[in-house]
Amino acid sequence: MAKLQILEYPDPRLRTVAAQVDEVTDKTRTLIDDMLETMYAAPGIGLAATQVNVHQRVLVADVSDDGSQPLALINPEIIESEGDAWSDEGCLSVPDIYEKVARAEYIKVKALDRNGKSMLMEAEGLLAVCIQHEMDHLEGKLFVDYLSELKRQRIRKKIEKARKNATESPVPITVAGDHPDRL
Repeated sequence: MAKLQILEYPDPRLRTVAAQVDEVTDKTRTLIDDMLETMYAAPGIGLAATQVNVHQRVLVADVSDDGSQPLALINPEIIESEGDAWSDEGCLSVPDIYEKVARAEYIKVKALDRNGKSMLMEAEGLLAVCIQHEMDHLEGKLFVDYLSELKRQRIRKKIEKARKNATESPVPITVAGDHPDRL
């Protein structure tokens, strides 16, 4: 397995719409394993292939406290959704930024598993939010797109300032109160 580089906002490659996976192969399974390793190391609870500059419809997630429930969805499609839930979202591609976003509280998803078998699953709560968030990435959309233009500008400036400070400072920058649910 290999840890992959995560693209960061406003990298234009994050806006690429991912292509369908025609056949699940060993290469697909290796990508899934590498994405899980990258997600756990970040640390995060979800990661879409688009975020690691692979533009295929693949996402991984694990919302368990101990990393014991890895999930891989290939060509995911929401076929049913219900309810509204507002929650603080963060993103591995938009580091250290958290904002409230509205998502469906319950979803039913059709996808392929890591072996290429068709599956149907239901999710609610944090897992439902995570899957919807990662599916947005596959469409070239980020959670900041749900925010006002003013908030997006502020976030962009904050990230640019942090990057500038990081390149000027020989000491790594740490952020107090790191949020555990970065998607």
